[in-house]
Amino acid sequence: MQQRGMVLVVDDTPETLGFLTDALEAAELTVLVATDGESALDLLGQITPELVLMDAVMPGLDGFETCRRLKQEAHLSHLPVIFMTGLSDTEHVVRGLEAGGVDYVTKPIVVNELLARIRVHLANARAAQGARMALDATGRFLLATDAGGRLLWCTPQAGRLLAGLLPGADAPETAVSARLAEGLTRLRQGGGGGATFTLDVDATGGSGEGAEAEEARRLEFSYLSPGNPGEFLFRLSEPVAGKDELFLKEAHGLTAREADVLLWIARGKSNRDIAEILGISPRTVNKHLEQVFSKLGVENRASATAIAMRTLAARGA
Repeated sequence: MQQRGMVLVVDDTPETLGFLTDALEAAELTVLVATDGESALDLLGQITPELVLMDAVMPGLDGFETCRRLKQEAHLSHLPVIFMTGLSDTEHVVRGLEAGGVDYVTKPIVVNELLARIRVHLANARAAQGARMALDATGRFLLATDAGGRLLWCTPQAGRLLAGLLPGADAPETAVSARLAEGLTRLRQGGGGGATFTLDVDATGGSGEGAEAEEARRLEFSYLSPGNPGEFLFRLSEPVAGKDELFLKEAHGLTAREADVLLWIARGKSNRDIAEILGISPRTVNKHLEQVFSKLGVENRASATAIAMRTLAARGA
């Protein structure tokens, strides 16, 4: 399944958003929209596009400051940002480049020129790390379904976790995929709001009901937003679900999430890896990690890992 490029458009003018959305979708790009800098940063905390098309002059947090802030986030720093502005003088062009932008276009926008620039910067971003590395670097576990919960496309990371559980639009439906489609539809209709849908499956991809705990996998889905017309975006994660984190939680007075973080640290995962596994932001992982260090009375990951390993070894003794 070919992946569509994903572009976030940030502009405070509804007419401009509508015009750009139509043009980009006609070019077979998946479009996300935000009407101001703050909402753009909030959205980027949940989903990482491949390119940002940013209005330079907006009320509140302008495009320049929004770009500076997103570039300060390690997991977003690679994003190419193209500025849109009616201000063509050198001062504002320089401001955009100094803020971290890679290019700019002036309004009124010429669609063919804009699409050409987008294609160039998307190609450059992918070529810089290689196609697979570029996708992995964004850390996305995303999928899009139609209104009935059937898969339209997914990122490679999500595809590996799904492992054939959710067939594409032309594939025959299975009992598991039907259950998943129903759950995703209910989740979307509920509006998200932090809610999740959890699917337990066994090692062979069947229903998790009756499966042994050691063989069961747990997949967790959260609804993000509409994508293209008729597309709905979801984040997928595989949370830690087993006895190890419960043992760490009880042994050291941790919260459930702190125990999750400690266990994944002991398994050698980076903060960014943990964020994607648990479906939370790297910043939230850092906050949990600070609490873990405090409760364990240590100052670094190595010491926390050693304690976790000793605790788990003692349980098995």
